Amino acid sequence: MKGTIPDPGSQKLNWHKPPLTVLVIKKMHDENALSAFTQLVKWLIQEKNMAVYVEKAVFDDAMCSENPVCRGLQKQIKTFEEEKDELTNKIDFVICLGGDGTLLYASSLFQASMPPVMAFNMGSLGFLTPFSFQDFKGQVTQVLEGNAGLLLRYRLKCVICRKDSQMSKIPHVKQIQRSHSTIQSKTHMLVFNEVVVDRGQSPYLCNIDLYVEGKLVTTVQGDGLIISTPTGSTAYAVAAGASMVHPNVPAIVITPICPHSLSFRPVVVPAGVEIKIMVSPEARNSAWVSLDGRNRQEIFEGDSVRITTAQYPVPSVCAKDQMDDWFESLAECLHWNVRKPQKPMPTLIDSPSTNSLTGNSDSSS
Repeated sequence: MKGTIPDPGSQKLNWHKPPLTVLVIKKMHDENALSAFTQLVKWLIQEKNMAVYVEKAVFDDAMCSENPVCRGLQKQIKTFEEEKDELTNKIDFVICLGGDGTLLYASSLFQASMPPVMAFNMGSLGFLTPFSFQDFKGQVTQVLEGNAGLLLRYRLKCVICRKDSQMSKIPHVKQIQRSHSTIQSKTHMLVFNEVVVDRGQSPYLCNIDLYVEGKLVTTVQGDGLIISTPTGSTAYAVAAGASMVHPNVPAIVITPICPHSLSFRPVVVPAGVEIKIMVSPEARNSAWVSLDGRNRQEIFEGDSVRITTAQYPVPSVCAKDQMDDWFESLAECLHWNVRKPQKPMPTLIDSPSTNSLTGNSDSSS
């Protein structure tokens, strides 16, 4: 039997039709991001004839409302409100101006299929934002013409099932649909980086049971557990000791947070398996769940957090390619393997003393 090894270089941006609508996500309360935002939006409208969508909160911000250029653009822009307006079938292309958190927020707006996203670095770290804004016109034009590589970043599907609910009786989390009438938006989410289960403000250890494909594999006693995507492996997970996994690897990373055991190491499981987390019957307290650092909520005995790989990834536009972008981020943002170079061995120089020791003296006796 011969397997097929995927070629990372084969993932290219391919527009089925010319992009006509663009969503611009801007870092809030930042002067540099605001200046870039006004330049970009004005150029997209006037030069590229694109319909631009922007979150209403951007214009409610005092920094924007006091800017005459920003106020002038407001009449030419379509606005939306989070959790009120559905964007899935309206947007062809997404541009982010900010840091990694801006990209995480953009991902949360698309709880199904997401259009390609181009991220400009205007934040603190910029691990996920490979583009510089200096040459934004040339770079955006290249992307709009389809001349760019693409990285499909896996997301996690996370469903929080309450005790004795109908969802808890469904055999596999893959079979739970968002359109289910009993599902609330905060209990069914697509997650970009990680799902974190922790002890919250309790002074006691977190005591939670970990199931993989329905089998109890271990009980976690410690501060909590991180279930992350390969992209999320370089976020909270790496700070807790996980390996850094390239975003193109189909996997889920399971990382304990300060486990009360010297042998509990992070593990990597195949993408697509179901991971279920429940508060152990022997636990002294409840636990808390957060999804990409948001939607924090408490879970109790009998509740379950069910996780698998989502069928809708985030198509991230590459500045160079999948490998160069990732390794450059490791080196520049995390200073991966940075140390002073080792000095070479010193070169031995012939001298009379060394010659005499080796019996090569020219002196006569």
